[in-house]
Amino acid sequence: MTKNISENKARQGRWGWHGFQILIAGLLLALIAWGVAEIYGELIKAPNSDEQHVPTPPSTGPAPSG
Repeated sequence: MTKNISENKARQGRWGWHGFQILIAGLLLALIAWGVAEIYGELIKAPNSDEQHVPTPPSTGPAPSG
């Protein structure tokens, strides 16, 4: 014979505080990943000072007249 169980007792668990903590932890991890990606993007976009300065060889020939 089947028993009639109320809906509240039949539930496996409630979201409550534990579910809220999981959602907040996921949000914080997503924000950290976003911040790391932003910093990395700025680092690879900015040229290095060593690469930017290329010395030009001095001209040894006479100046062109004309």
